[in-house]
Amino acid sequence: MAITWELDFYSRPIVDENNKKVWEILLCESQTGITPPSKPLFKYAEYCANNQVNSIWIAEAMQRAIAKAGESPDRIRFFRQSMNNMITKACGDINLIAMPSRRTFELSQWLQERMEKVYPEHPGYKAGSNASVVFPTTPPQRLPDALQGQKWQIVSLQAAAFDEFDEWDVDFGEAFSIKATGTANDALIPGLVIYSPRATAMAAWMSGLELAAVNLEQEGKQPCLVLETGVLDRWVLTPLPTPELKAEAERFEASKKAAGNIHFIALQTSPDVEEFAGFWMLRDVSLI
Repeated sequence: MAITWELDFYSRPIVDENNKKVWEILLCESQTGITPPSKPLFKYAEYCANNQVNSIWIAEAMQRAIAKAGESPDRIRFFRQSMNNMITKACGDINLIAMPSRRTFELSQWLQERMEKVYPEHPGYKAGSNASVVFPTTPPQRLPDALQGQKWQIVSLQAAAFDEFDEWDVDFGEAFSIKATGTANDALIPGLVIYSPRATAMAAWMSGLELAAVNLEQEGKQPCLVLETGVLDRWVLTPLPTPELKAEAERFEASKKAAGNIHFIALQTSPDVEEFAGFWMLRDVSLI
């Protein structure tokens, strides 16, 4: 299985003795399995002086992290669009694949913990000097005709049902440990199931994307359910032309919120089959 790390490189709410912002690189291993890991996921943090902020320093820090981990990742996920060029060049310089992605679930949680517990203990801490990341809302694109689903259904599964995910028949997809998020076993996890004879082709196409979330889009002429991928890409999964369908999508959004924004998208050829052409667990998280 491919080893995936998540990366953030940005200034922190800390200043040095010259009142200059202190930067930091965070690297952590992605939790890509449904079972909680038997050992702690690898994490690496290193501060960077304001006058050393460049791709060379990032690449050298990544090499130090790789040496500490004893293995190299196959790919690096990062969410901060403003650092795209610098991070992509650094990864390329040491032959790693850089992937803009909002599937940085471990990193997001770790960064939040550091904002609350680590940075305030630093002597140069300055409260309120880092704002949350706001992603521009781009117009959703229409899915290619060959990838349009014929039917869809919103369903819910108990969190405990995902304990057996590794035994499910899934061609394409990615999961994470719900237990590791602290979600109760009896919590209901909502999901969107799309049915299509072309489900395998749709799943293969989606596997090349970084699936982030399914959200209700109410802007524009007609509400719709939108698949958000990468950092900024958005795709219309299905229009919601009636009040009844819109109400169902609104219930889906409420269920997501109740489940800590954990949800899923699944692809099947028909409601009568048990296997999945695709199944992705998703979590819409706030990024700092």
